[in-house]
Amino acid sequence: MKTSRNLKSLIEILFISTRLGLTSFGGPVAHLGYFHEEYVRRRKWMDEKSYADLVALCQFLPGPASSQVGMGIGIMRAGVLGGIVSFIGFTLPSVIALILFAIILQGLDVADAGWIHGLKIVAVAVVAHAILGMAKKLTPDLKRKAIALFALVVILLWQTAFSQIGVILLSAFIGFLIFKQHQPDDEARIDFPISRRFALICLSLFFGLLILLPFLRGLTSLEWIALFDSFYRSGSLVFGGGHVVLPLLEREFVPTGWLTEEAFLAGYGAAQAVPGPLFTFAAYIGAVINGWQGGLLATFAIFLPAFLLILGTLPFWDSLRRNPKIKGALMGVNAAVVGILIAAFYHPIWTSSILTPQDFAFAAILFSMLVFWKLPPWIVVVTGAVGGLVMGFI
Repeated sequence: MKTSRNLKSLIEILFISTRLGLTSFGGPVAHLGYFHEEYVRRRKWMDEKSYADLVALCQFLPGPASSQVGMGIGIMRAGVLGGIVSFIGFTLPSVIALILFAIILQGLDVADAGWIHGLKIVAVAVVAHAILGMAKKLTPDLKRKAIALFALVVILLWQTAFSQIGVILLSAFIGFLIFKQHQPDDEARIDFPISRRFALICLSLFFGLLILLPFLRGLTSLEWIALFDSFYRSGSLVFGGGHVVLPLLEREFVPTGWLTEEAFLAGYGAAQAVPGPLFTFAAYIGAVINGWQGGLLATFAIFLPAFLLILGTLPFWDSLRRNPKIKGALMGVNAAVVGILIAAFYHPIWTSSILTPQDFAFAAILFSMLVFWKLPPWIVVVTGAVGGLVMGFI
């Protein structure tokens, strides 16, 4: 009975995450909006505070934050297999698309296509909806609104890879000072189906590979080890999401001669055109270097650190967030997350999407479809793509 229930949960996770992987355009912040709509609002798999805590944890960790949130939700729902299935469903559509781009469509200019611009406008509506919902729950008083405003201003004015971490740490300290006398409210307890011992093994493996792979690369002349090392290191040391990994990958592969500048830029345009995480750009690079096998190896290598980190930290997360000494700090962090999301909503989502009054009008229509008429997100995505295509001919 338990086995059939677990199998049902895995199939459910695979179906939902694959649908999200096929329709989640707009980059990491938009993905968080799609996850919030699907997992928190519609299915109620977790409450608002738990979701915000998970987002804060994943933004603090290196790697693709939105993918780690998806993995974390899968793990909480159905254990390690749930996390793997959630990752496969959300990631595989864009991996397949980018490998096909690399093999068949190299050099195709898709960056300026009208339907892609329509999908960027969809991201505006989705993220705005997510921010409104999270702000209502996570910044109910003036103190937390002030923390969110602080995070918003700092992130917009100090745009570095480490600004997010600095804001989260400082907000945690401010929250600890302000809310340490806060009376705890009723909060759903989350039990993780993985042990702390297993978590420590995952953390040890993460650091072990980070140290060992460069030595193996120096001792051997095997190309696949060199590729694995480059992608694993890129996935391990990137803070700030998918857009930050692109210049890092460029430095890894273009100067070394593995990839031409033209091929890299063509792949960059393709990566903007597909749904799912931007880290799947690695699949394109791997496929250019060594066919579809290289694409799959690159995908595995760049996402492995994210998976090891989320498995290594989640079992400690619930006890930490329920600790009275930590709870005030998390209240500050959750408020900062709202400010970080608003900053990302402005740049790059708004600045790259809303270019004309027509764009704003279309965004308002899509927002109304999602918020007031409560249509499923996939319908909003299809409407955005078709509307963008039509607007391109007007």
